[in-house]
Amino acid sequence: MSNQIPTQPGIMEIALYVSGEARIEGRDEVLKLSSNENHYGCSDKARDAYLRAAVNLHRYPNTDHAALRAAIGEIHRLDPDRIICGVGSDEVLQFITQAYAGPGDEVITTEHGFSMYPILAHAAGATPVTVPEAERRIDVEAILGAVTDRTRIVFIANPANPTGTMLTEAELERLASGLPKHVLLVHDGAYAEFADGFDGGAGLVDAYPNVVMTRTFSKIHGLGGLRIGWGYARREVIDVLNRLRQPFNLSEGQMAAAEAAVRDVEFTARCREENARWRHWLRNALVQMGVGCDESFANFVLARFANPEEADACDKALKENGILVRKVGGYGLPDCLRITVGDESACRRVVHAIGTFKGVR
Repeated sequence: MSNQIPTQPGIMEIALYVSGEARIEGRDEVLKLSSNENHYGCSDKARDAYLRAAVNLHRYPNTDHAALRAAIGEIHRLDPDRIICGVGSDEVLQFITQAYAGPGDEVITTEHGFSMYPILAHAAGATPVTVPEAERRIDVEAILGAVTDRTRIVFIANPANPTGTMLTEAELERLASGLPKHVLLVHDGAYAEFADGFDGGAGLVDAYPNVVMTRTFSKIHGLGGLRIGWGYARREVIDVLNRLRQPFNLSEGQMAAAEAAVRDVEFTARCREENARWRHWLRNALVQMGVGCDESFANFVLARFANPEEADACDKALKENGILVRKVGGYGLPDCLRITVGDESACRRVVHAIGTFKGVR
């Protein structure tokens, strides 16, 4: 006789999330290029603000994140009252799915889209619907063609993870304008700061009532260890999401570090410039070795090999050289490796290792 307590619909359909590897057995020193972290760390100002916040560990944090929202609004020229903060952008995405999707509803994701999207759909009891991409780029017409009366949410990451590709402004406009009013377009801009001149989807939010933009402090701001994200939408949507947010979801340390990070625009600009420089260099070096690599607008590149066996062999060779990258077979890309862009030393080291593996160095 089973005494198992029944779960809600969709829960057991969830595939456990697999993060990038962090260790290599038998090696103390590892070059970790598997999780798209900021190789330059975080702003010194953010670190100092976090340490100063430690004197108030006995106090409950502010519940409305007012100072952090004000800083985000000031730097990004957004209305702070239309911003919600969460434990990473994942929590904001969870609020959205919980609020707007449920049993009988459909949530559209793309072929190589971020793996959290179907997880969140299943957690809400909704059905994830995967649409094909076109040569590792989001296919707007395929998304619009997949919309039904049951569709409630469309998730896109732009720039996309793990491909690094990006929709043009015209393509984004076509997608937003083509969706029915009952469908919420969620524009995940986790890597938006790495795309020079891109507003991360803020303009779409202002133009369309059914668009939400999410952002994170884990990437260009280098605060992945603290888990802080935010979303921007119409006031009516933010009001709904705030009803799902727990009152003390962010600590004082998280908020202090994030506020200092977003205000340190000089550090952010340096990280963007260095990333662009070495991303370009890394891609060109891979292409010259015969490794396929699309233009990336994020802080990583997607290296394409002849077949899954070559990708696996290269991954093994990199590990033997103390280098960790990300296998992305779970994203439908078994012949690819995702490589985080590091500093000059890291990029030269990974290129040398791949070149040796390919027999061209």
